[in-house]
Amino acid sequence: MTNSIVFFSGMRIKNPEENNSVRIQNLCKRAGLSGMIQEGDLTAIKLHFGEIGNDTYIRPVFVRAVVEEIRNCLGKPFLTDTNTMYVGSRHNAADHLSTAIRHGFAYAVVDCPVIIADGLKGNNYREVPIDGKHFKTVKIAQDIADADVMVVMSHVKGHALAGFGGAIKNLAMGCAPPVGKRDQHQGMQAEIDESRCVGCGYCVTQCPFNAIRMGKKAVVDRSVCYGCSACLQVCPEKAISFNWQRDVPRFLERMGEYALGAVAGKPDKILYISFLMDITPDCDCVPWSDMPIVPDIGFLVSSDPVAIDAAALNLINREQGLTCSSLHCHHGPGEDKFTGVWDYVNGAYILEYAEKIGLGSRTYELIEV
Repeated sequence: MTNSIVFFSGMRIKNPEENNSVRIQNLCKRAGLSGMIQEGDLTAIKLHFGEIGNDTYIRPVFVRAVVEEIRNCLGKPFLTDTNTMYVGSRHNAADHLSTAIRHGFAYAVVDCPVIIADGLKGNNYREVPIDGKHFKTVKIAQDIADADVMVVMSHVKGHALAGFGGAIKNLAMGCAPPVGKRDQHQGMQAEIDESRCVGCGYCVTQCPFNAIRMGKKAVVDRSVCYGCSACLQVCPEKAISFNWQRDVPRFLERMGEYALGAVAGKPDKILYISFLMDITPDCDCVPWSDMPIVPDIGFLVSSDPVAIDAAALNLINREQGLTCSSLHCHHGPGEDKFTGVWDYVNGAYILEYAEKIGLGSRTYELIEV
């Protein structure tokens, strides 16, 4: 098996004429974007617009650079994402578009339209056949499935359930409508530690499925809970958890299978760009941005989603962790930084499973540009 190629550019400027936007465009050229796009190809730029209150999503000026490069290849770019299953500023297309514009993803800035790929209320999707352990079909947003080419722009950061989020998570959760996101979370069940719960009721207000009720303590209705982790993120007493050993591997496998469905029908037509900047402990889905856990590193581009995530993890782990961040261990170079934040989640397992089902390869060659 030949190694997958991952192109890398660090943050240090070596040539004053090559600012970061130019370097991102050069990475796209080296990775063969022009060979993926034929004249007139509708090219989805899949990214995350950030929840209101979050400010570490990918900068619109970098997205504009990719838009320009797609236009240079005679493609027709559009920015896209899907609606969330939890209540927030991206739960429907109207709110989602307002959030995108508020965060700088307006036509005047990025020079292309923004399309919410699963429609007004998340009901616009296609059943895509796969041959997985958990799924035989997965639900992929219609406008992503219909796109001729896709450029997946991912901000690499931590995640309370997945350990970290990169290209694979961007494909899996990001290309699925709310019902597809529920498919992936199915089996995750929130559990209340009654010894820590003080009965404040905040979790009840944050649950999108009305799965928590209050007595003297919070109680989870397991028949309704989808394991979205909204309650886990906000509980001030850290009284909510999951059965990490049982549930998380299954959750990561389901994500891997959804990612496989997201790339179906686009052989040699997807490019991945990962941003190793503002590497925060939490997802851009939360309405805040904690300080980074390591310094900014740079940009990665590849045609292999598994390889680019493997390279991102390796580059992050070789850094010295920032001691004043939420890292509570694993600060040293070579130590697993995301388990230093979410010590109950082995997020790297998704790379193993994704390779097993044919999504890509963990073996790669890193070429510095």
